Amino acid sequence: MKKLLILVFLVCISFSAYAQTADELKKELKSKKDSIAKLESKANAIQSKIDALPGWRKGAFGTIGASLSGFNNWYARNEPNVSAGNIGITVNGFANLIEEKFFWRNSANINLGWVKLDDKDDATDSGDFETATDVFTLTSLYGRRLNKKWALSGLVEYRTTLIDNFNNPGFLDFGVGFTWTPTSRLVVVMHPANYNTIFSKGSSVFTSSPGGKLVADYTAKHNNISVKSNFSMFQSYKDGDLSNWTWTNSFGYKVWKGIGLGFEFGLRDNQQEAANFQGVTLAAANNKLQSFWLFGLSYAF
Repeated sequence: MKKLLILVFLVCISFSAYAQTADELKKELKSKKDSIAKLESKANAIQSKIDALPGWRKGAFGTIGASLSGFNNWYARNEPNVSAGNIGITVNGFANLIEEKFFWRNSANINLGWVKLDDKDDATDSGDFETATDVFTLTSLYGRRLNKKWALSGLVEYRTTLIDNFNNPGFLDFGVGFTWTPTSRLVVVMHPANYNTIFSKGSSVFTSSPGGKLVADYTAKHNNISVKSNFSMFQSYKDGDLSNWTWTNSFGYKVWKGIGLGFEFGLRDNQQEAANFQGVTLAAANNKLQSFWLFGLSYAF
């Protein structure tokens, strides 16, 4: 009996010591986390001061997504022998010169995607990857400051495809007006004097016209999450059917160093592209909302 009591006593002491040690470790961990949070706050404040200094800011980020699959004699499918694949890549690069009296912001966006669905039992079926997404955009904005938030500005924006039908069509906007920068993250371009030049080969429905240009670009980083959203709209003064807009969004979550998870999606409305694809007149086109999305690994430099 005495031995049993001693054993119970020792077990109680062990549990008590473990509980005390666990509580002490939890308190120490909380203290360390608080210290890390304070250091991160100070580091972010210093980085904000660095970002506010005059000079060049350069960088690039994007998303890579891929999936490959194959079926052999998989009789549950209507096509038992099939190989499929989907590959997509986006690149967003920028080079911005920020000075006290002026700024020069340059950016490039590339979004390419390929898809394959090969039925091995169909001799007429193509086994090659075909283009699914093809977007290329270059933008250059120069502004002369009137004050900290407003500037007189000039914008050149070029948009086309790279893989299929390069510069056919190609959209070139150039114009002047005002740029509003309420914060370092948001840039809003308002150009009432703009001309939308469209390059195309042969006879087509594409028509160049004067109009107004509106661009809103938001870029931010919240801890490990990066966000970039760009909205670009041209409003034709000649005909509403000649107007167009594009909205692209990029999200990245950093997991390790510059690598993480990324998600991108975009929307576009363009009556002229719809009419050209359908082979009908501009007024007769069934202009549906265009869209794309990509999920995969993200990277940043």
